[in-house]
Amino acid sequence: MMCRKAEIELYLSSLGSKSSVRISRNCNQFSWAPGCQSGWACSTQDTNSFANNSFENPVPSRAENCRPCCPGFFCPRGLTCMMPCPLGAYCPLGTLNKTTNLCDPYSYQITPGSNQTCGSADTWADVITTNDVFCTPGHHCPTTTQKLNCSKGSYCRKGATGENKCRWKGGCKENSEKEEIALFGGILIVVLIVILLLVYNCSDQFIAVRAKILSKSRKKAAKIAQESATARKRWKLAKELVLRHEMEMYESSDAPEELATSSDGILHADKGNGKRSKNRRKLNVRTERFRRAYSQIDKERALQLDKDKLTLAGIVSRAAENRPQRPMLEVAFKGKTTFLNAVLGKTSGYKKDGLVLVNGKSGSMQSYKKIIGFVPQDDIVHGNLTVEENLWFSGRCRLSKSMSKADKVLILERVIGSLGLQEIRNSLVGTVEKRGISGGQRKRVNVGIEMVMEPSLLILDEPTTGLDSASSQQLLRALRHEASQGVNVCAVIHQPSYTLFSMFDDFVLLARGGLIAYHGPVSEVENYFSGLGIKVPDRENPPDYYIDILEGIAKTKMSGHATPKHLPLLWILHNGYDVPEDMRKDLEEINMMHELYTVGSITRELSSVEQTESKHSVHQNVSQRNDLLNRKTPGVLAQYRYYLGRVAKQRLREATQQAVDYLILCIAGICIGTITKVNDDTLGAASYGYTIIAVSLLCQLAALRSFSPERLQYWRERESGMSSVAYFLARDTIDHFNTVVKPIVFLSTFYFFNNPRSTLGDNYLVLLALVYCVTGIGYTLAIWFELGLAQLCSALLPVVLVLVGTDPKFPQFIKQFCYPKWTLEAFIIAGAKEYSGVWLITRCGALLKGGYNINYFAICIGIMMLNGVLFRFVALLSLLKLR
Repeated sequence: MMCRKAEIELYLSSLGSKSSVRISRNCNQFSWAPGCQSGWACSTQDTNSFANNSFENPVPSRAENCRPCCPGFFCPRGLTCMMPCPLGAYCPLGTLNKTTNLCDPYSYQITPGSNQTCGSADTWADVITTNDVFCTPGHHCPTTTQKLNCSKGSYCRKGATGENKCRWKGGCKENSEKEEIALFGGILIVVLIVILLLVYNCSDQFIAVRAKILSKSRKKAAKIAQESATARKRWKLAKELVLRHEMEMYESSDAPEELATSSDGILHADKGNGKRSKNRRKLNVRTERFRRAYSQIDKERALQLDKDKLTLAGIVSRAAENRPQRPMLEVAFKGKTTFLNAVLGKTSGYKKDGLVLVNGKSGSMQSYKKIIGFVPQDDIVHGNLTVEENLWFSGRCRLSKSMSKADKVLILERVIGSLGLQEIRNSLVGTVEKRGISGGQRKRVNVGIEMVMEPSLLILDEPTTGLDSASSQQLLRALRHEASQGVNVCAVIHQPSYTLFSMFDDFVLLARGGLIAYHGPVSEVENYFSGLGIKVPDRENPPDYYIDILEGIAKTKMSGHATPKHLPLLWILHNGYDVPEDMRKDLEEINMMHELYTVGSITRELSSVEQTESKHSVHQNVSQRNDLLNRKTPGVLAQYRYYLGRVAKQRLREATQQAVDYLILCIAGICIGTITKVNDDTLGAASYGYTIIAVSLLCQLAALRSFSPERLQYWRERESGMSSVAYFLARDTIDHFNTVVKPIVFLSTFYFFNNPRSTLGDNYLVLLALVYCVTGIGYTLAIWFELGLAQLCSALLPVVLVLVGTDPKFPQFIKQFCYPKWTLEAFIIAGAKEYSGVWLITRCGALLKGGYNINYFAICIGIMMLNGVLFRFVALLSLLKLR
């Protein structure tokens, strides 16, 4: 009566079909033996086919000795043979219910008036759609003919072969189908809330204590550095006194004819002059050592560009169309900031022509970005860092890596002192949402970020805008002090007062179209314009009056036929430059060539002398200044460590936002776990689909905050020469904390409210890979788009990809590129591994229908992690190349 392989193959091929009739040689429209009924089987006389059992053998003839199916076996309809029931199935001998004329528990009908009796497991053939043969929930079936109640303290799922002990005995009553573990989820939520509260309340204290410790160490280092600097100055003074004393002794000695001076200026004693000559050789050796020491000191001092120079770049009004700038730069621009950006090579989308000369040589200003400090017009600083932390980070990343920490601390203290930031050094700068320091203090912090790196050239775009008179004077005094230390300072000042105007050395006044109307010393500007007939009225601020003249607001009578619009042309003629073709017509109008050459002769002579001295200075110090271009700032690994510390502080100060993210994840887990239950027939595909959408959306939106809010700060740091790779890796490293914690937070509610068959460890691995993948996608969206558009894409993308990745209508080739497809497959495989026994056919059918392979769990996890790495690589390239 046992089925042969040919009959088993016929049975398996019919699984899942709507019709339960199987066509065989024993059961067809011409022959219908008694064993063709459900629960019955017949014998065969063909013993050879049983001994030589193979799929090539046909279905044997069964028409004799038909009787009910044995207990522990099931007899499908239309096969006339019986098969053993798998573990987890309950296949007793059926009992006829005379009232319904059905065989319990299988619910198939006996033909009235026939001599048939009930067999066992007749509906097993429709196992995919019928649950009659499964061991019922709350019971376990050690054998296929025995069904026992599940005892208290244990739970028995559908198709169970034994009892599963509950973690907590009170959570499982008698005949329980599953363990009530929602209480564990509640306890875990409480623990997480307590931890988050502790982090939120203690993070500020932890940062404050650490800041005090670091502040003490920096003060100590500054004190040691100050003492060392004082000792070095005293030692240099002592050496200078010794050298002077020895030179006086030498000059007072007689027999100068015994000494000869070489071409390099070093004294040499003639040979063979005895003890006196030997002493003089020792003197010369010491003299040479001192001279070499002082030449090295002079060389270090000469590494700065031109000392004690402070230049004011004046007001640039609206650009005039088709008016080229002469004589040095030809560029169409509209505004002072654009002009500075064009000179520094930071503009894009503009047509630029002409040359930018540095030390008399043409080159890109970008090659000097490590020694040039640029203070933007907007206060681009980190609001969630303190004043000292902003300055200290800039100094650590941009000062020479060979400089000791003590010297860096000394520079930091000097900048804080010169800008008057001592009282607020430990105060947060603040943001729009959270109030911090005042606007004037924020402006000084903006300037200090560039001052702390000790630039050779410091350019400031309207540093006094928004400041009162006292704050402006304090800022300019600090800049004046920097200029006295050898820093070239160039500032664009908006409506400077006469006091501020007088603090500058040089003055550049630009007319419409960026044409130079004056460029020279502040002390000579009034003499120059007076020679042109422009005299400043009493109680009038000179720079404001000159601007009004250029704009046509103030009316004045100039010498000859010249008008204010001719001021750029007059300056060109004054300096002897070639007149551009578009200005020839204006030259004919004024017709005062001779007079213009004689106007301001003193200024022209001074300019000639300064140019000669400048060329001479550049020629002498060109080799020393080349060393300045080779400033070696900390490498990528060192900057990565600095960025890591900064981002960690920022994340601790954003503890409230982190807590909100975790709370939303908990609520999402409760909702999805309660509403959607795992369906054993589909292995929970529906509930996992909602899980993928929720986790992807929340984690992508949170990942946008890693780059979008600090886009301006990043651009400023990148333009100053800081490492973009270190910046990206540090932020990604800190975000790994959320990558690890967020799956735990979500599972703390979802797993305990949904109670799937898959293990907690497998679910965590899948969610870990999912969060890592979608975080990389969030990075890419944050860098590609503005914040609003990036948030919209982050909300729509998970829904679209889940629909594409799980819909069987889409081609498999497209679905391979959708991460939800691999995530869903990993979830289903993790659950399918826990089904066994009577569930094997259901499991195989569900996996086959979805196109999944139970051995691909590790592959799915690997593909998701690979997607995360790939999207991070794309984000990094975009960060380096896109603007």
